[in-house]
Order: sequence, then C-alpha cells, then structure tokens
Amino acid sequence: MTTRVDEFRDYRTKMNERIGEIEHLGIKRFFNLDTAAYRDQALDGKTKELLGLVASTVMRCNDCIDYHLDQCVSIGWSDEELYDALNVALVVGGSIVIPHLRHAVETIDLLRAEENAGE
Repeated sequence: MTTRVDEFRDYRTKMNERIGEIEHLGIKRFFNLDTAAYRDQALDGKTKELLGLVASTVMRCNDCIDYHLDQCVSIGWSDEELYDALNVALVVGGSIVIPHLRHAVETIDLLRAEENAGE
C-alpha cells in the first residue's frame, strides 16, 4: 500500500532530480547551502534535524515537516522527543500551527507503521 509519505518521497526525489538538471548557479548554491547547514558542526546533525522540524512547523510547511520527520525518525528521535519539539513549535507559533501539528502526528504514525512493517 502506498502512503502519503511514499508519495511525498517519490515526488521530492523526482523534482529534486529535475531541479538538479537546471543550470542555475543561485539554485545550485542554495541547495548546497541547505545540505551543508545540516552537517555536524557546533551542533550535531541529529539536533539540527530536530531544529528543522520545529522551524518547519512554525513556518507551517507540511512538505518540510514530512522531510524533517522522515529524517528525525530515521536517525533515532523517539516519539516523546518529537512531541516535545512539536510542543515548542506550538508554543512559538500559536494556535495557527495546530493543523500542522495534526499533520505531523499523522506523519509520525505513518513512519512508525512503516518501521513496524519492516520488522
């Protein structure tokens, strides 16, 4: 069964490959900057993914929420840790974040179901 997360991953991969074909220096630089921002430095990459999740939730970007949750789950953040981070996003962003909190919780459930199916 194909889930919303599977469709998101497929679309993101397809379109990132297409964007990679574009010979535009500014676009290439931005993608490189984004990649570099999540490398281990003063903060480790795992923490940065959690920060990305909070920022994405406050910015109300469901695609970004899905991306960062996919990363966060794959690198080992627990549900309790994710919920705590999402609480920070809710407090910072206010009630307008609630629909995106719903989306995030559904995504966590889908990712955990995927993990459990693979066991």
